[in-house]
Amino acid sequence: MSQIPNAASCDTPFPQQKTNSTMSYTGLFGLVLAILIWGANWPVMKTGLEHITPLWFSSLRFLTGGLCLLVYQLAKGDVRVPRAADLPFLLSVGLLQMMLFTALGAIAMTQLSAGRSAMLSYTTAVWVAPISFFVFGERITTRKLASLLLGALGVIVLMSPAAIDWSNSAVLHANMMLLAGALCWAVCIIHLRYFRSHTSPYHLAPWQMLLAGTALLFVALMFEGRYSGDGSNTLWLALFFVGPLATAFCFCAVNLASTRLAASTMSTAMLGVPVTGILVSAIVLGEAIGSSLVFGAAAIISGILISSVPLRRRKIV
Repeated sequence: MSQIPNAASCDTPFPQQKTNSTMSYTGLFGLVLAILIWGANWPVMKTGLEHITPLWFSSLRFLTGGLCLLVYQLAKGDVRVPRAADLPFLLSVGLLQMMLFTALGAIAMTQLSAGRSAMLSYTTAVWVAPISFFVFGERITTRKLASLLLGALGVIVLMSPAAIDWSNSAVLHANMMLLAGALCWAVCIIHLRYFRSHTSPYHLAPWQMLLAGTALLFVALMFEGRYSGDGSNTLWLALFFVGPLATAFCFCAVNLASTRLAASTMSTAMLGVPVTGILVSAIVLGEAIGSSLVFGAAAIISGILISSVPLRRRKIV
């Protein structure tokens, strides 16, 4: 799936580093490029899954992406070996966010459209607020409550009998898998919001990716058997896109952007990922954009916007 740097304050995929108030064109360009690649990643994954089973595909994504990022850090002489204190963050990001989120999404996408998969996967913010409230006692403001209600409304619309065939158990289970994956991502975000690792997210990332890829490799061998790729050019192009580009390159691009752009800018801009995924899937794969997808997506995105965009304070003269 499309997941990478997350600001603890803005519910995107990994913790941000310190931001600057002045927006950098370099950071903005990298962020826009990453959003376009992540959005396009959904139809690319859908295409790739026609040539390989989902667990093998997910494993190769993180193994290639992690190796590319590790080689990049080696070339810069900037590799950091994780410390014992980093183990909880290796496990939460590597296994919850990367392994489970991606595996559940890939399996679900064998039954669902890429556009719907992209949108349901970004319901993560719907889960973050109630977990923060019930587990950590975080105060629920009026804005957060409105955000939660709009997000929940979007999920209800996307999961309603009018949107999916409830008599088709495979389709229903696939939708539930996407919501379960979003919940895994939300738990990881909560972990990163309230606790800090010793090593920076940038230096932990290749090890988290390699952990996810290796764990997925064993799971693939257990449940899908021997390597299932058909060796086609389409498969290799898809693997290059989802691994080195959508995983390694986009991590670096968003990591750079997160050091130069405000957290609210990052949070708002990341909403472009599912929107891009829906549009590119419709254009490239010919997927229909039904009214339920439009309304559900609008409700979820509006909810996240309400929560992430800061209110302007009036100056007292």
